[in-house]
Amino acid sequence: MSGHSKWATTKHQKAVKDARRGKEFARLIKNIEVAARTGGGDPGGNPTLYDAIQKAKKTSVPNDNIERARKRGAGEEAGGADWQTIMYEGYGPNGVAVLIECLTDNRNRAAGEVRVAMTRNGGNMADPGSVSYLFSRKGVVILDKNGQSEDDILMAVLDAGAEEVNDLGESFEVISEPTDLVAVRTALQDAGIDYDSAEAGFQASVTVPLDADGARKIMKLVDALEDSDDVQDVYTNADISDAVLAEIEE
Repeated sequence: MSGHSKWATTKHQKAVKDARRGKEFARLIKNIEVAARTGGGDPGGNPTLYDAIQKAKKTSVPNDNIERARKRGAGEEAGGADWQTIMYEGYGPNGVAVLIECLTDNRNRAAGEVRVAMTRNGGNMADPGSVSYLFSRKGVVILDKNGQSEDDILMAVLDAGAEEVNDLGESFEVISEPTDLVAVRTALQDAGIDYDSAEAGFQASVTVPLDADGARKIMKLVDALEDSDDVQDVYTNADISDAVLAEIEE
């Protein structure tokens, strides 16, 4: 799994810097709006909203945009869309399982764009439930190393319910049950450890190791899916090793 996480982290860092920045901003703003609508507009009493705002700030989304999204979601300001979360499932090249999380105000458009991206990039759609059983929902906190060791992080989060700490190269990933996410994030804050993002996501229970050719194909598919404004997150069970990642980036 670490290979895929590292690739995802690398991609996240690039997304902040390149032309996808606008798309990344739109995604983060949508998350804030939905979190405020679902759990109320007070970040102090709504951990999901708190985390969505923190992530947006870390990604340099302007405070005005963040506040407007919060107000729209909370109903303090008009103009919020009726966002729905829809999960699509499929298989990519090399039999890699793909889970696609959409946040959309138009189900037909989302379904059409996901289907086109899959079929044009060697993937096919699957029936609901045929792929999702390979994944479990987990809390994921990503933080920069900042000279800290894996043991330093583990000591800070162990009592809070963290299950594992993974080394992603320049950063660490702390995995927990989604219900322990707030406790883990709070434990890091209490220990004076800064973090980049804290959110619930999906982690594959069985992974598919890929060579450079397979990795390129699956990356191309994920990029095509993420080009859709309706797609919030793409999860795969691809295992891309450090060696393969280095080969691709040459």
